[in-house]
Order: sequence, then structure tokens, then C-alpha cells
Amino acid sequence: SRTVGELLAPTSPFDKKCGRENWTVAFAPDGSYLAWSQGHRIVKLVPWAQCLNNFLLHGTKNGSPGVGPRQGGEGAQRNKPCEHVLDCGDIVWSLAFGSSVPDKQSRCVNVEWHRFKFGQDQLLLATGLSNGRIKIWDVYTGKLLLNLMDHTEVVRDLTFAPDGSLILVSASRDKTLRVWDLKDDGNMMKVLRGHPNWVYGCAFSPDSSILCSVGASKAVFLWDMDKYSMLRKLEGHHNDVVACEFSPDGALLATASYDTRVYVWDPHIGVILREFGHLFPPPTPIFAGGANDRWVRSVCFSHDGLHVASLADDKMVRFWRIDEEYPVQVAPLNNGLCCTFSTDGSVLAAGTQDGSVYFWASPRQVCSLQHLCRLAIRRVMPTSLVRNLPLPCKVLEFLCYQV
Repeated sequence: SRTVGELLAPTSPFDKKCGRENWTVAFAPDGSYLAWSQGHRIVKLVPWAQCLNNFLLHGTKNGSPGVGPRQGGEGAQRNKPCEHVLDCGDIVWSLAFGSSVPDKQSRCVNVEWHRFKFGQDQLLLATGLSNGRIKIWDVYTGKLLLNLMDHTEVVRDLTFAPDGSLILVSASRDKTLRVWDLKDDGNMMKVLRGHPNWVYGCAFSPDSSILCSVGASKAVFLWDMDKYSMLRKLEGHHNDVVACEFSPDGALLATASYDTRVYVWDPHIGVILREFGHLFPPPTPIFAGGANDRWVRSVCFSHDGLHVASLADDKMVRFWRIDEEYPVQVAPLNNGLCCTFSTDGSVLAAGTQDGSVYFWASPRQVCSLQHLCRLAIRRVMPTSLVRNLPLPCKVLEFLCYQV
């Protein structure tokens, strides 16, 4: 895969063996900002368009994409994104952007007064810390807005509901998931229990109705976010499951595990549709359940719904097509920890143990009309309804991603 650029973390004067890791990278929903944890409590917020321009002008290496000082009034601040450096006070394990939609009201009843009024142009960044706290920042100003305290262990992952309701879910090593309503001044709405061990990650479906959570002890759970109850457990992995993400149409779910595999599921019926292996021949369950030098650290879906990226301990980043058995592109990366696609799907960003971020051009191709139609149908129809359509069997198999 073609390298686009890299952002190198500055060497700290108190350089230590631990605390430098870049556990998470995130893009804003509108593509305006890139955020990553540089290690040692620091989160860097960079205007993504400016970052890409710097790569084009100055080559691939870039220690700190410079942006001019912000000028003008409040409107100018939002029209011209500015770089920020956030000191979070503790090691940062997770990041998530959230944007507000005014007509999405808080789920809290009898709300007459709020400390914060989130408008339509609001863009927030949530940071999950090693001490169990979650800090909420205003992306445009770099100011700390909220400090959420209830977890007792590391906040390993964060995800906002995609519907603009500013519902935030946090996954922690204290074996729980917690649901926060930022439109209700960050009050905690619900605690989701059921994981027998650490919770590594969580992800919303595109319509915000389902939450997937993954964790130690092979756990993959699906939750109904209207009733805050567990829908089903997905069984198939042989080791800790560390990452998950839904496809853009919500019809597929990708999970990454230390058992060297990425599984692509139909979350509506709990069936494994694809298996992307990172060790050949595939390890036996006993070998997959231990140390095998091929632990898969991260997985993410591209915006086109056709490609999946994975990052493993074998120093490789792989790009897969959901309808092919082998990677379509690969790239070398030492000590990778996390990866995510840019908002438009054109670039893959990956974070490493030294606090740096590397970028590659993702596979690009014109989607077939068949696939675009499938995306449109699956955004509004779960598998059970698709199967009842009066269509030929081959068409139904295609719509259900079974071919």
C-alpha cells in the first residue's frame, strides 16, 4: 500500500519504557480533525485537511503540522480549524469524537435546565484515561467541558451514538460498560453488566440501535440500546477479543482477536460469514488461545463497505475485501496498536507504541451498482426481513453477504 505520511511523536525528556503508547486514533465525523494520543498524557488535535496538505508539500514525514494562530471572532474559530495540544492529566487509552444534532433531545425526563447547551455546530472529543475518568473537550476551543467519574479501572474504549444524540458509551477494565448522556450534562444513564472480565472495545451500529462490546474470555456481546438489555452472545473466537466495528450499512460486524483471526459476522443472526486469518495454516484452538506472535490488535471497516483493515503483531497492516480470502494490499508497520479509516475512507491511520501515527492510501475502486443497491437496502432492513423478500435465492444470498 502507498504511504501517505507520518506524524512522529516528539521524544520526551523523561522518556520511559511505558506511557508512550498511541492506543487510539480518531477522525471527526465531518473529517475536519484528526486526534491521537502521543503518550505521556498528551492528545494532539490536528486539522486533517491541513495535515494532508503538509504531506503533499513537504513529503511524508511531518513531526508537527503547523497551523497559523486562530484569529477573528467565534465564527472564524469554527470556519478555520486550529491545532490543539490537550494535557489530559493521565495516560490516554481511548478517544471518540461526537457531534450534536439539536432535534435529538436528551433521554432524561423533566429536564428544565442544563449547564451546557450543545448547538448544531458543536464538536466534542471524549478522552478515556488510565485512572477511570473520562474528559470531554470542546474541539474548536480546546477547553475542558466535563469530567466524568464512575469507572474504577482503565477506560479502554469510547464510542458516541452516530445519531447525534451525544449518547456516549465507555468500556472499561472494571468489566462494565457505562452509558452517558452529554445533553444531560454528562449524567450516567445506565451500567451494562455481563462481561466476565476486562472489556476491550465497543461500537455502535450505524442506526444507533445496537451496541457491540468485546472483551477478554472470548466475549462478543450485542446490546439493545433502546431497552439496555443483552441481545445475544456471539461465540467463535478462541482468545481475547480486542476490537469491533460495524459496516456502514449495519449488516456486518467485524471483530479482531488474539486468536490470529478477524471474523465478519451477520450480527442479526449471529453467524460467521467470513474469516480473515493472520497465521497459516490456521492455528488449533489450543495454540490460538495462547501467545502466538500473530495477535490481531485492531480492525476497522472502510466507508465503502467493501474493505476491512487489520493490524497484527507480525508487523503488517492488511487490507481485505469482504468477498476475497486473501489481502488485496499490505504495508509494513512495527509495534502497531490501533488503526482507523479517515471519514471519506481514502486513508488508513495507524498508531504505534512510540506515540506516532502512520498513514497509507486505502484501496480505491468504483463500487458496483449491485453493491450500492445492497448498501441502500441493508441500511433499513435486517437479515430476517431481507430473507422474506420475494426474490430469487441468489439475489437473497447476495443481499445477506453470503456470496
